[in-house]
Amino acid sequence: MSMSAVRASVIVVSRHRPRQLAQCLGALTAQTHPAIEVVLVADPGSVGICPDLPVKRVAFDRPNISQARNLGIAQAAGDVVLFIDDDALAEPDWAAQMTASFADARVIAAAGFTRGPDGLGWQVQAERITPSGRAFPIEVSGPCLLGPENGNPVSTLGTNCAFRRASLLAIGGFDPAFAYHLDESDVNMRLAACFPQGLTAVVPQAEVIHGLAPGTSRAAPGVPHDLSAIGRSTAIFAARHGGDVEWLHQAQKRRLLRLMVAGRLDPLAVNKVLSTLERGLTDAPAQPPDPPVWGDATMPDFLHFPTLARESLFLSGWHWQRRALRARAAQAVAAGQRVVVLLMTPSLLPHRLILTDGGWWEQRGGAWGRSRPGDSPVLRYRLRDRIRREARYFAATR
Repeated sequence: MSMSAVRASVIVVSRHRPRQLAQCLGALTAQTHPAIEVVLVADPGSVGICPDLPVKRVAFDRPNISQARNLGIAQAAGDVVLFIDDDALAEPDWAAQMTASFADARVIAAAGFTRGPDGLGWQVQAERITPSGRAFPIEVSGPCLLGPENGNPVSTLGTNCAFRRASLLAIGGFDPAFAYHLDESDVNMRLAACFPQGLTAVVPQAEVIHGLAPGTSRAAPGVPHDLSAIGRSTAIFAARHGGDVEWLHQAQKRRLLRLMVAGRLDPLAVNKVLSTLERGLTDAPAQPPDPPVWGDATMPDFLHFPTLARESLFLSGWHWQRRALRARAAQAVAAGQRVVVLLMTPSLLPHRLILTDGGWWEQRGGAWGRSRPGDSPVLRYRLRDRIRREARYFAATR
C-alpha cells in the first residue's frame, strides 16, 4: 500500500479558544493527503464549531492535555496519528509529509519543523530530550531517521508530531500525570524503552505555524504567569527517567529576565512567577506514578475529512492597494482557490504571515524587510525582484 493511501488521524485538542480552533480546522481542509480524519477534543462550547465539517467530536473540559489526547487516540482509526495544537496552522503538505515517513517499518514517531507566531521564523526545528526534561537542538541537513543517542531520544513537539498508532497503544498512550508540559517527551522516553530499535523521522518539510495563544499558564503569547505545572511535570519526568531538576530554576529565571528586558513582563512579577515553579516542584509526588496501561483498543470507523486539491493564486502589491487585493482574494477563496496575498510598505519592517478570517494567507512587511530565517535586516531588492522571491517561496510551500 502506498503511503498516500495510508489513513491518518489528526487529533486537535482545544480548550476555550474557539477563534484559533476555527482557523486550525480551516487550514486542515487544504491538506494534500487524501486519507485523513480529524478528531476534535474540546470544551462543550467549542466542540461543535465548524458544524459543516465531518469531524469526530469529543467533549472534554479539564485542564489535562494527556487525558484529552488519549480520548482522541481512542477515537482514531488511522494507522498514523498526528497531533496539532488549536492555535497552530498546518501547511498543505503537512499530513502527507508526516505520513510518508512511516513507510519505513522501523519508524514509530515523526517530528516536523515549527514556525513561530510571525509565520516565518523558526520556533523549533530538530531537538533531543534528556532524562532531565531538557531539550537541546540538533543539526539535520534534511529528512532523516534517528534513534536515541546516549539515552536521549528525538523530541516530538506536541503541536507538530506523529506516531504509529500501534506504538502509542503499546505504551499506554499519554500519561495523565503530565497535565501540561513534557507530556510528549514522556512518550518519547517510554517509546524508546519499549522499542529499542525504533526510529523517529525528522521531517523538515512537515511545517506548522504555532501561534502561542494565551492559555491557562500564559497571560499573553509566550509570557507565563504560572510555572507550577512545569515544575510538577519536570519533577515527575526526572524521577521517572533518571534525571535531575537542578537546571530548571536557572533556565526559567533566564527566560523571565529576557521577557522583562524586552518589556513584556513586569520586573515585580519575576520572583512571583518563579515562586509558582518552586510550588510545582514541591507538589510533585515523591515517587513517580506508574505509566498508564491501555485497555481494549478496538479500531473505530474511519470518518473521511474532505480535503481540497486547490489551485494556488499569488497576489501582491503595496499596502494602500489592500482593499482591491483582498476583494480579489475573497473571490478566489470562494471559488475554491488557495490564495496568498503579499502586502508591502516602503520600509524595513520584518514580515509577518497570518491566515485571515476570510481564508487566505496574508504576508505583510517592508519591501526591504527580512522575511526568512537567516535574512539580513536590510534586503536590497527592487520591488519586482522582491515579489518574485516571495512568490517562489510560496510556490514551493503552498
